[in-house]
Amino acid sequence: MYSLLRSILFLLDGETSHHLSLNSLNTLHKLKMSGLMAKPQIDDPIEVMGLQFPNRVGLAAGLDKNGQYVDALSQFGFGFIEVGTVTPRPQDGNPKPRLFRIKQAEAIINRMGFNNDGVDKLLANVAEIQFGKKGNGILGINIGKNFDTPVEKAVDDYLIGMEKIYSRADYMVVNISSPNTPGLRDLQFGENLKILLENLKSKQIELQQQHGFYKPLAIKIAPDLDANDIDELGKAFLEFELDSIIATNTTFDRSKVEGMQFAAEQGGLSGKPLADKSTEVIRQLVKAMDNKIPVIGVGGITNAQSAVDKIEAGAAMVQIYSGFIYHGPELVQQAAQAIKALNQ
Repeated sequence: MYSLLRSILFLLDGETSHHLSLNSLNTLHKLKMSGLMAKPQIDDPIEVMGLQFPNRVGLAAGLDKNGQYVDALSQFGFGFIEVGTVTPRPQDGNPKPRLFRIKQAEAIINRMGFNNDGVDKLLANVAEIQFGKKGNGILGINIGKNFDTPVEKAVDDYLIGMEKIYSRADYMVVNISSPNTPGLRDLQFGENLKILLENLKSKQIELQQQHGFYKPLAIKIAPDLDANDIDELGKAFLEFELDSIIATNTTFDRSKVEGMQFAAEQGGLSGKPLADKSTEVIRQLVKAMDNKIPVIGVGGITNAQSAVDKIEAGAAMVQIYSGFIYHGPELVQQAAQAIKALNQ
């Protein structure tokens, strides 16, 4: 059924089909008809960041930016769902068109630019969701900076985001790796990184004391890093005792799609061509951190083996996004089953 739906949706441009499919899915869920494509959740519990996850396969941030579709998406067997990236204030993002499929490579290029309705709207959307209330999943919230906030003041936006989402998120993610917000990736290096991490950890401790409970904090990094960059990041993450690292975001690299339609479009490339690059970053980062901080692997997972590759590289869990668009709910179950078999 998904293959048929995909062939119809792929006749439309990327962003139109994205919204149409999610809205249709939500309607089916509200009419209690989402069982037509639903998949059972694979039972493969694991504790990461002090949280109990039902299985090791999650949905990456970006698909549900405003937390509007969590319960509908939960029908496909995800052990965890990450919503966002969300910013303190609403913003439209970059001009359209800004989402392009490279079908022959099972890839997507996007330059969305953190289009979202703002953190307050996201929190209103997830206030009443059922996902996670009965131990059936974990909700992550991914936060970013507004486009007109100078990079040198980006930390202010992240601190606002942390304060807003602390009570509702099961874990928090700070996105410093989107290629579509100018200067954002500069926060991954040197003094910028140190100042950011100092402020984030101080805020996390402050919020823990204020609320009386601890919420884990993760950082999402880029794939376009060399070995020295990864070593330096690993040292910084250990120094500031982060709870998890999400590796990786989308890439600027076009070497595996060169010459294909839309390959020259600006933005971040995701999907199958990213798989090897992302897996290698995971492998190097796990080594740099001496396997002391759990890594969530994301990037190019399009089948069971590519999910297993991330685990074998040292990731504790994985997330999918582009692969879900190309292969549908079957991929969630196949990946979860393969990872479970690997760990038996």
